Amino acid sequence: MNVLEAIEGRISTRAYLDKPVADETVRRILDVARWSPSGVNTQPWKVAVVKGEALARLSQALLARQAEGARPAPDYQYYPGEWVAPYKERRFQCGMDLYKALGIGREDREKRLEAALNNYRFFGAPVSLFFFMDKSLGQGSWLDMGMFIQSVMLAAREFGLGSCPQASTADYPDLVREATGMSDDQLLLCGLALGYPDPEHPVNRYRTRRENVGNFTVWVE
Repeated sequence: MNVLEAIEGRISTRAYLDKPVADETVRRILDVARWSPSGVNTQPWKVAVVKGEALARLSQALLARQAEGARPAPDYQYYPGEWVAPYKERRFQCGMDLYKALGIGREDREKRLEAALNNYRFFGAPVSLFFFMDKSLGQGSWLDMGMFIQSVMLAAREFGLGSCPQASTADYPDLVREATGMSDDQLLLCGLALGYPDPEHPVNRYRTRRENVGNFTVWVE
């Protein structure tokens, strides 16, 4: 698979086969991703690979915390406090297209909630990677982390794996830190579901829409 195919074909995979991912495959993916760029070679990334019974326990803990009515308390604010155009419309369209792929009607609140809770089940993926960085680092390291996570997702495609970056699994960072043994000085950015995609599930045939290059590019000569 060439780089262009890997980028253009990447999707947020939300349904996985009941098939384990070899530890050596995950190690190889991380071994490739470690060559991602970072300012002055800081290499800010720390990764926790969670699978098996540990992942099941974490899933149960996240679901239980949500069922208690606890408000998410992530280490940082991912989304804006108030949505404005054009981002508000893109967010709405993304949700509508996803629910359509899942066969969920606009007024079916119960099924919408269940779809949301599937985030805490990691969509059935056998592995989840959690990405951390030291809280003492500056904003530039957030860019570095984004490039590293993208490298992980693209490298995974070489092995026939799908992935889904999940800010939602960082809703309760204390639970993730407890499960992974990470200290409080490590900021949790997100999780990443990882596994073999279920090609028959309709949700994996859904794709978000993209703006044309001309709509976001300025050429200066």
